[in-house]
Amino acid sequence: MSELKRTKIKNILAMAPGTEVLAKGWVRTKRGNKDIAFIALNDGSTINNIQIVVDKAKFDEGLLQKITTGACISVCGKLVESVGSGQAVEIQAAGMELYGECDPMRYPIQKKGCTMEFLRTVGHFRPRTNTFGAVLRIRNQMAFAIHEFFHSKGFVYWHSPLITAADCEGAGEMFQVTTMDLNNLPRDKKGNIDYKEDFFGKLTSLTVSGQLEAEIGAMALGEVYTFGPTFRAENSNTPRHLAEFWMVEPEMAFYDIKDNMDIAEEFIKYLINYALTNCYDDVKFLNDMYDKELIERLQGVLKEDFVRLPYTEGIKLLEQAVAEGHKFEFPVGWGTDLQSEHERYLVEHYFKKPVILTDYPKDIKAFYMKQNEDGKTVRAMDVLFPKIGEIIGGSEREADIKKLETRIDELGMSRDTLEWYLDLRRFGSAPHSGFGLGFERLLLFVTGMSNIRDVIPFPRTPKNAEY
Repeated sequence: MSELKRTKIKNILAMAPGTEVLAKGWVRTKRGNKDIAFIALNDGSTINNIQIVVDKAKFDEGLLQKITTGACISVCGKLVESVGSGQAVEIQAAGMELYGECDPMRYPIQKKGCTMEFLRTVGHFRPRTNTFGAVLRIRNQMAFAIHEFFHSKGFVYWHSPLITAADCEGAGEMFQVTTMDLNNLPRDKKGNIDYKEDFFGKLTSLTVSGQLEAEIGAMALGEVYTFGPTFRAENSNTPRHLAEFWMVEPEMAFYDIKDNMDIAEEFIKYLINYALTNCYDDVKFLNDMYDKELIERLQGVLKEDFVRLPYTEGIKLLEQAVAEGHKFEFPVGWGTDLQSEHERYLVEHYFKKPVILTDYPKDIKAFYMKQNEDGKTVRAMDVLFPKIGEIIGGSEREADIKKLETRIDELGMSRDTLEWYLDLRRFGSAPHSGFGLGFERLLLFVTGMSNIRDVIPFPRTPKNAEY
């Protein structure tokens, strides 16, 4: 075996019979009779296993007994045409080595299948399953595609800080970062915590968004994007929320709201097409196992132009639906923030295609969004998808310093940590826009998974921080 170099199973399956190969991986199943054993081997490179055909007379019985589901082995042999269905070739084993035994009585991943809820309790093993192997390979390909898209358009990859003193969303749902002894906190004369004694000399938190700092990049480099983890200390224990998740956030100088919508639509169509082209085996497996309409839904997004709908018109359509007897859990009315059920009604029932909702009331949107001439709405845009609801949120940014200062004061936000942000408007202000794509929300759509905890290796949710 030492003379051969290992070939990944993904590549072995595309090779011609007669080739000598060396495969390494984990045993998915073993079956057979008194003369021959059939081992399904997988190394994580593909959803498909390679079948190993073992002539038991040529191998030590003790070795074969140790090769059980979950065991890690190395196999060399000749590729031959497969007589069974499901694969074109299989390996006639000439030599085998056991790297790691696996007690089948204690190994939690059993052939009979496991529920998603159970697999979350054994997160260190769930990547070995077909489902999570497929999801994580798609996640990898989508991350690569994001970089490829922006790189092809001349964007600069911008590293926004994870530790910040600014609250981008203004909601205060941030995880504090400190090195102070929580049992002996320093206090000032008024009894308040004295953050001057902390590591950074001020109150700092994990970022909820890289957007504000990305605007610095856009005001110097033209077009930038961030792609990294963000954090929300929001006590939302739902299938759509995580406390730690990844965001893609482009910021572009000289883009108005229309330019912003155009690139958002182009971007997300690029990613879906990339998944169908480069991850088809994994997507098809998830389609067949979990969501029979997945591929059709993905292809449908590529065929249609997204609807561009003002918020006010969207509210009228929802109110009309209520008048016609449609039941929503949450109330509908101008000025209310749309819930997922409202977004999905517009996408799945009324238009039957993705919708970009624009011109929201300023009172339900962030302080940095550019105000429209009516004084009531802002140039916001949310891209709404079937099964997901909002998948992208963005806006044209407010470039007028006086309007921005007024809005910050109206919301009672601290100016101390935002002076640098205001400086971007004081010195060489420019029209600019941007948006944020929740990476895990995208993966929910592309994989057909129903819970956001199942599209990230290590989900962080209330009362859960394993590993």
